[in-house]
Amino acid sequence: MSGSAYQGIIRRYRDALPIAEEHIVTLHEGNTPLLPAPQLAEQIFPGLDLYLKFEGLNPTGSFKDRGMTYAVSKAVEKGAQAIACASTGNTSAAAAAYGARAGLKVVVIIPAGKIALGKLSQALMHGAQVIQIEGNFDQALEIVRVLANESHCELVNSVNPNRLMGQQTAAFEICDYFAEAPQYHALPVGNAGNITAYWQGYETYFAQGKSTCKPQMLGFQAEGASPIVKGEIVKNPETVASAIRIGNPANWESALKVRDDSGGLIDAVTDTEILASYQLLARYAGYFAEPASAASVAGVVKLAQQGFFKAGDRVVCTLTGHGLKDPDNAIANSPQPQTLPADAKQVLSVIKL
Repeated sequence: MSGSAYQGIIRRYRDALPIAEEHIVTLHEGNTPLLPAPQLAEQIFPGLDLYLKFEGLNPTGSFKDRGMTYAVSKAVEKGAQAIACASTGNTSAAAAAYGARAGLKVVVIIPAGKIALGKLSQALMHGAQVIQIEGNFDQALEIVRVLANESHCELVNSVNPNRLMGQQTAAFEICDYFAEAPQYHALPVGNAGNITAYWQGYETYFAQGKSTCKPQMLGFQAEGASPIVKGEIVKNPETVASAIRIGNPANWESALKVRDDSGGLIDAVTDTEILASYQLLARYAGYFAEPASAASVAGVVKLAQQGFFKAGDRVVCTLTGHGLKDPDNAIANSPQPQTLPADAKQVLSVIKL
């Protein structure tokens, strides 16, 4: 392998992610596509300069890998023997994979029946000890906090600042691509770590003179799990977008600060709006993203309908996870295949070419 081959975000952005070489735990995450989406923009708002940052092409299929590589590397540096997380799915998959790579014991606490099977299968295959609780994500996180305090297990949820340091590299990549920051950046908001991390990255590049502006951050929660929008904890959050089904975000205060500092907003979108954008992404951009990812696009659609944008505005939407994480929703929200006899004439009569 060439010595110049891509080797993950820690080695690419070593100045921002300091750690000794021997402690690096990587699956060569990052370097994900930033795809222009003109056909999708035509459906939303003609003239919008729309781009999609597809984090579903990270090694475990979500943006969580960016934070996990650094969090697990720092855990190894500290001499940890185990890591633990609460999860609605993607965090568990990333923790299990990076923990396996590092040779650490991994403990995952999940809300029973509230996690897409594609994500659960990843955690199980990587050998994590998975415990389901009869409760929600917020309760799972409280249990993990106790576990970390009492068992010397390293907590790798986004309350760990190393997670956010890794996740900020997505903003670095966007600025590197444009040689500037975009005007707007839209993304889903669940536990609110990602919006915090992106803003941290944009601020870092601005401070270093690598960009001359910072974007307005546009965060979108699912209506049934929108505590930040409502201004109160949602005790029983419900949404088809399971990755953001969180009623008491750990990074609530920092998300509000990002909103205010960037001159942006945090709003809610309905499950109907999320599913409509879920299909728009697949049919007009060629990206199959999980439902939570589509919250960013649904939010842009909502704002466009309100006259928020003007022609030429550059908007980046983060797509947080791959659609194969949650195939059940894809099948449930798509036309079902037709069954015909094995006869070419009958097939031709149906497809009407």
